[in-house]
Amino acid sequence: MSTENEGTAVPPAPSAPPVPVDAPAASAPQASDAGAPTTPIPPTPPNASGAAPGPELVHAGPAPAYASAEGGAQQGAGGAPQYPGPGPEGAWPPPQNPGTPSYGDGGAGGAGAGGVGAGGVWGAGYQQPAPKPKSGRGGLVAAILVAALVAGGLGGGLGYTLAKNNDDGSSTTLSASESGGSVKRDAGTVAGVAQKALPSTVTIEAESTSGEGGTGTGFVFDTQGHIVTNNHVVAEAVDGGKLTATFPNGKKYDAEVVGHAQGYDVAVIKLKNAPSDLRPLTLGNSDQVAVGDSTIAIGAPFGLSNTVTTGIISAKNRPVASSDGSGSNASYMSALQTDASINPGNSGGPLLDAQGNVIGINSAIQSTSGGGLGGTSQSGSIGLGFAIPINQAKYVAQQLIQTGKPVYAKIGASVSLEDSSGGAKITTEGAGGSAPVEAGGPAAKAGLKPGDVITKLDDHVIDSGPTLIGEIWTHKPGDKVKITYERDGRTHTVDLTLGSRTGDS
Repeated sequence: MSTENEGTAVPPAPSAPPVPVDAPAASAPQASDAGAPTTPIPPTPPNASGAAPGPELVHAGPAPAYASAEGGAQQGAGGAPQYPGPGPEGAWPPPQNPGTPSYGDGGAGGAGAGGVGAGGVWGAGYQQPAPKPKSGRGGLVAAILVAALVAGGLGGGLGYTLAKNNDDGSSTTLSASESGGSVKRDAGTVAGVAQKALPSTVTIEAESTSGEGGTGTGFVFDTQGHIVTNNHVVAEAVDGGKLTATFPNGKKYDAEVVGHAQGYDVAVIKLKNAPSDLRPLTLGNSDQVAVGDSTIAIGAPFGLSNTVTTGIISAKNRPVASSDGSGSNASYMSALQTDASINPGNSGGPLLDAQGNVIGINSAIQSTSGGGLGGTSQSGSIGLGFAIPINQAKYVAQQLIQTGKPVYAKIGASVSLEDSSGGAKITTEGAGGSAPVEAGGPAAKAGLKPGDVITKLDDHVIDSGPTLIGEIWTHKPGDKVKITYERDGRTHTVDLTLGSRTGDS
């Protein structure tokens, strides 16, 4: 499988991609103070098993999808998730389904801006074929659409001609009934929710100083003009690039990045000369979401702004990891999984519940590797989308608005990058020659040692390093958690207070 951030498709990743526990950066050495990462995030591993690639995961935002997280020498086989938004490719799929997550954004190399490819037939003449016996529903989508348009045109034209020819002045005009009922949409319907939420969403266009970039989505967070989106959606515009946000009414505003968190894949931008009538979307409680709950996603799939799709929550606490392939940028989430259609360009958009409350931020999709309509290289939705739970995103967004930098919880230990379903193993050597267990850190105080295999964090099963990181990052520094681990064939449980690290490097 491949995970896309709504961007380019990528090679499959291992079900449990190897990753260090408390640092998103791979190059920075482990630091012992609370303000630095215990271990930098290594590159996402290449396909080491030689297995044939499977479906891919993609990012749902504005740039290419993250789907090739490269790991260390111990990396296993598999692919990576893709984001449905802008950004590079790389990501890890859910453990049960090896694949490659990708971002759901569009743009150069991404899936946020798109259309019919070179092989399309839009605008071509249509000749009605000879009648055939009914034999099925096969045929090209493009041909079916063109036929539908032509049939509609003929029907309308023919109807008008007959009416005109039969109008000899003696016909009786009948007025249409006006008692068809009110067109007001009830608040609990999909139409009602969309009608209320759409004015508070924006289509984001990010462009780097070199002109590269893409399209993603965001939503109004407060009345001061702060917009929440994915980090990979705005990454191209962070260092001196151009950023704009366009509302459904067509009003466009220049914007600037207030703060971004690579590890969480969350970013906050602020509108310049923000209007005074902004209406922030209501935030729900992602901890109370249940499998089977209805969902509504809003975004700009393949550049088609203000698109609304529906589905359900198909799973919770789905571990998803992604990387831009350089080994220094990795994102981890314990995601909400939904079958609402999410494609490149949806990245950063809100995932709503049936009442219109934001329960998540659409970030990645899992898709097959065949490319999209018209022969594009971007993959589309197959009904497996992943959203960052809003409880986590809200905390991150508030930190970014207050300080401009993200704060991560950590245990102070490095874990193996091997593809394994047995748990997260604390390494015998740390990155860059540092100690695998930080002296005086949370893990050391709890009695954890190199070689220990962490199998549970509270009630959540841990099957790999990335899964452990995703679960740790759903907590805040200072939270107390229960760690279950194995040592010498015996199972132990210990309480641990999470430490903190500020910044992505």
